[in-house]
Amino acid sequence: MVINDWRRRTFELYAAVRAGDNPEAAWRSWRDGRDELFAHHPASPLPEAARPGFAGLPYHQYDRSLRVPAELAGVEPLEVDLDSSDGQSYRFVRFAVARFALAERECELDLYWLLGYAGGLFLPFADATSGATTYGAGRYLLDTVKGADLGIERDLLVLDFNFAYNPSCSYDARWSCPLSPPRNRLPVAVTAGELAPTG
Repeated sequence: MVINDWRRRTFELYAAVRAGDNPEAAWRSWRDGRDELFAHHPASPLPEAARPGFAGLPYHQYDRSLRVPAELAGVEPLEVDLDSSDGQSYRFVRFAVARFALAERECELDLYWLLGYAGGLFLPFADATSGATTYGAGRYLLDTVKGADLGIERDLLVLDFNFAYNPSCSYDARWSCPLSPPRNRLPVAVTAGELAPTG
C-alpha cells in the first residue's frame, strides 16, 4: 500500500503539470512536490539515514528551449531486454521513435512499453552530461507506470527535459532500475532536469 500511495501522489503531481498553463510554474510545483515526497514519504528512494538532512533535489534552472514537441513514428515492435542497475534486466517492447529538434540538432529516442508489472510507456535517455553533471546511467523522461507523462499537444508528444529525473537506484543501490540503452544516448548536452545526486 505504501508504494501505491507513492504512485498516486506522483500521478497527482503530473496531473497538475498537465492541467497548468505555465510550464515553468508547473515545474516548480512539481519540484516542491517531489522534495516533499523524498523527505517524508515512507517509500522515498532516499535511505532513511539521509532523510533528516535532506535539503531538496538539485536541478538545472528551467530552460524553455528544452521543452520540445516530438513526432512519433511507429516501428516494427521488437522485444528487448534493458539492463538494470542490479545486473538483471527488464523486458520491454520497442514500439515507436520520438523525433524532435534539440540544440539545433535533429534527435530521436526510442519509446518502450514495459512487459509485465504494470505495463506502461517508458522513455529513458542519456546525453553528453551523463557521468559528469548528471547521473551516469541516464535519466527518465516518461514513465506512465508512475504517471510521469506530460501529454500530447497538437498530436505531438510533449518532451520537456526540465522534468528529467534520476532513477531510484541513483540514491540507493537497493532499488532495481532499468538503465538507458545505448540507442537512447543523445548527441547533445541536455542542461536541464535533475542533476547527479550529491549525497
